[in-house]
Amino acid sequence: MSNIPRLLTDQEKSKIFEFQDYIHYSPRYSDDEFEYRHVTLPKNMMKNIPKDYLTENGTFRILMEEEWRGLGIVQSLGWYHYEVHAPEPNILLFKRSV
Repeated sequence: MSNIPRLLTDQEKSKIFEFQDYIHYSPRYSDDEFEYRHVTLPKNMMKNIPKDYLTENGTFRILMEEEWRGLGIVQSLGWYHYEVHAPEPNILLFKRSV
């Protein structure tokens, strides 16, 4: 994986941002080490996600902060994308240190 984020083009942004108001953020939950939350993107948004943001099985690859923010995900600083929920590829899992 490259250390350089793959930013959206203006054309890609225009297709993505119509879904921004429909992104769902779970309540935060935590353990002794991390605070967690999951972010659910609208299923209709998935057809507009650039193919290089996805793996061969259709789930997201781990996105860099600039990439997930470019999709319209809004969170305070310190969160990072660490996992996907394979049965539902539109769900991204985030965590940050407590």
